[in-house]
Amino acid sequence: MSKIGFIGLGIMGKPMAANLLRKGYEVTVYNRTPGKADELAALGALVAKTPLELAQASDVVVTMVSNDQAVEEIYFGQNGIAAGIRPGSTVIDSSTISPSLARRIASELAEKSVRFLDAPVTGSKPAAIDGTLLFMVGGDKETVEAQRELLLAMGREVLHMGENGSGAAAKLAHNTIVGINAAGLIEGMAIAAKAGIDAESFLKVVQGGGAASKQAELKGRKIIGHDFSVQFSLALMLKDLKLSSALTDGLGVPTPMLEAAKSLFQTGQAAGYGDEDLAALARVYESWIGRRIGE
Repeated sequence: MSKIGFIGLGIMGKPMAANLLRKGYEVTVYNRTPGKADELAALGALVAKTPLELAQASDVVVTMVSNDQAVEEIYFGQNGIAAGIRPGSTVIDSSTISPSLARRIASELAEKSVRFLDAPVTGSKPAAIDGTLLFMVGGDKETVEAQRELLLAMGREVLHMGENGSGAAAKLAHNTIVGINAAGLIEGMAIAAKAGIDAESFLKVVQGGGAASKQAELKGRKIIGHDFSVQFSLALMLKDLKLSSALTDGLGVPTPMLEAAKSLFQTGQAAGYGDEDLAALARVYESWIGRRIGE
């Protein structure tokens, strides 16, 4: 069984690495913030001091960090993955990044005879914990098949999207829909609340009708209960919408709904809700309608 290195032990990364340990993999972990590896060390993980050290000890390296800048630092910074990775190894990035960065990483690692997959996920924190993530993967098909068993140790499905960069592009297209759906759900719930309709009853209408969605399932109860504990943060949603906006500018695709959703989440970020769940966008609407949606 391959030795796995896992970098990034945040909301998604920690449970993903924990699932690998539970499936019997030998896992070495690294996180930029000290202390986040302690729980995994108790489960049997080894802890590396740098990404370079981790890469030297691993057959496959998986990364799950927050943005392009963090990925660049982890891969190409001082003591980064690229400085320590061995020829013949495979690197899998499950972060949500720009397709152009995914292609650049693939190109630079190929020069070291290292295979690369951009393999972002959908499913949010609950799916990371349950091991039911869906991986959308860009890269060589042979490499995807070689790593399918590993990915399925953390998820329920692996879909090959095409060449490197395709996984990243698919994730941005997906999260564009997520952001628009979430904003639509919150706007509809705000309309109902302002009209004096009971939020619990209205959510049942949504879930039982044509407006039913995964966002209604995941966020409806959180909005009503003002539970903005993070499954997927508002700041990360905004980051993904900005990446999608840049991608679509380059592709020449008009995206009026994307731009509207991005503007709404920018308003939420400016109001100080970035570190809360994306459902905290409801707070913006509550300020506009002058009441809590769940009242």
